[in-house]
Amino acid sequence: MLTISQLAAYAGVTVRAVRHYHHIGLLPEPERDRSGYRTYDAAAVVRLIRIHTLADAGVPLARVQELLDAGPEEFADGVQEIDKDLRAEIRRLQATRRRLARLAAGEHLALPRSVVDYLDRLRGLGVEEWYIELERDAWIMVAAQVPQWIDAVIAKKHEQLDDPDMVKLYGFLRGALDWPVDDPRIVEIADILERLRIRAVKAGEVGADGFDDGFVALLDSVMVESAPGAERLLAILEERGWKGWTRIERVPADRLDTGTELPPA
Repeated sequence: MLTISQLAAYAGVTVRAVRHYHHIGLLPEPERDRSGYRTYDAAAVVRLIRIHTLADAGVPLARVQELLDAGPEEFADGVQEIDKDLRAEIRRLQATRRRLARLAAGEHLALPRSVVDYLDRLRGLGVEEWYIELERDAWIMVAAQVPQWIDAVIAKKHEQLDDPDMVKLYGFLRGALDWPVDDPRIVEIADILERLRIRAVKAGEVGADGFDDGFVALLDSVMVESAPGAERLLAILEERGWKGWTRIERVPADRLDTGTELPPA
């Protein structure tokens, strides 16, 4: 008869493992001798070795019992099913590793590849990192709201970067946008934005149709809070018949204070 230490040694496991197998019911606990110690026989060694072999092969302990009690055909089917589950888990872990690898760059977090490529293109235009981070955070919110549209939206943004006016607009972002509210460059930016908005309206690209008003207001607030002159820029555009930032809206003529006509759409 064997002690628990001898049993563990013969099976190549630890005493702690033996006790765990007792606890979960894989290895029946033997009767104790007169001194109160557990004693084991050869059958216990064989069963423990089989348990250890299955567990070491990657079989979940919750399924070891059914394989131990299965006939040859059932055992083969059980092993194939476990192998199928393991292959699925391997694919899941590999996908997780790929996602983790993409997170090496900060903007990959919660952003699809298309947006990351677009931000890299802005860097190529010389846009400062402070603005890249601002736009990145906005795209994270947009991608979470309309994941099914984000690639198409970014494709349109790439097309817009072929417009000389858009390139000129981003040219203003090569330095920190900390100009005072009376800086004449703010008016120049308004001129560019007005031309871009006129062309967008003509093309039917009013934008942000998939967002509720609260989300549009949130995105607009990000822009307004980004620079001292941003609020004045929006005010100039509204005087000219344009409202908002994320969603392009025309201000009705009877709400304009300037008395001037709206630019032709």
